[in-house]
Amino acid sequence: MSTQLSTQPAADHTVSRPGRAWAYVGVLAGVTGIASIQLSMSASPTYDPGAPPTAESILGEMGQFIPQLIGFHVTTVLTALLMIVFTAGLKRRLDRQAPAGSILPTVAMLGLAGTASVLVLGSGLNTEFVFGLSQPELMVASDVSFYSHWVATIPWLWVLAGLSGFALGLAALRGAAPRWIGVVGLVLGGLTMLTGLSPLQYLAGFVGPVWLLVTAIGFAVGDRTKTA
Repeated sequence: MSTQLSTQPAADHTVSRPGRAWAYVGVLAGVTGIASIQLSMSASPTYDPGAPPTAESILGEMGQFIPQLIGFHVTTVLTALLMIVFTAGLKRRLDRQAPAGSILPTVAMLGLAGTASVLVLGSGLNTEFVFGLSQPELMVASDVSFYSHWVATIPWLWVLAGLSGFALGLAALRGAAPRWIGVVGLVLGGLTMLTGLSPLQYLAGFVGPVWLLVTAIGFAVGDRTKTA
């Protein structure tokens, strides 16, 4: 029996390295996130100080933006879906090297999950108004005016993504991720949080998607960690 045991191959205890598909999904989320903001901007009515807008004028102008609003809806919801996948992968990646008991991976996860929820809510009025604008005579002008502000504000609230970036930065400084990714998180994540804290909080929508895109690219092609 001992001879048979000695000739058996030793068990392979090597832990395979998780794939990086989640990071490439994050790249797509960054691209669609930027597209969502751009489409939101393109669907905003013009405000001329020389001719103060009325609810009726906004109703008439918003009816010209139906294609942009459809694109805005698709890219915003798609960003939220892709972001959840990236969030799960990021949490797993940070857990592998973060100090035992660190809350930073969880904070990074919750910030992005919260941002995904905000994006879904930010697109939540689209179905009613996109189809309604094709029949403006059935729409209440004041409702459409409110919707124009909703589209131009709520989906821009990326402040929680800034918290994720900052948490990632702190975790990276403690060895949980490449240091340069951490610096990007501290700078862009911190800027996203600061703009989100300001009364002009929608400006976080300019910075948050850029942080997500750069970070996801970093994990997809620049993460040289060898251990699982």
